[in-house]
Amino acid sequence: MNKNTMNVVKGVAIGMAAGMAVGYVGKKAADDNPKLRKKANRAYKTFENIVDTAQYMFK
Repeated sequence: MNKNTMNVVKGVAIGMAAGMAVGYVGKKAADDNPKLRKKANRAYKTFENIVDTAQYMFK
């Protein structure tokens, strides 16, 4: 049981480190390119609308 817990903790730590690295690189790219930031915001809003629609369908 203890070995399983340690594997989960290691996986979470690796996932957090990878997420931070991707976030840093993405932020740096967005700061350097205003068009990329605008496109990313549009993509985020579109994804948000899709999720809202899916939630409405399951109600």
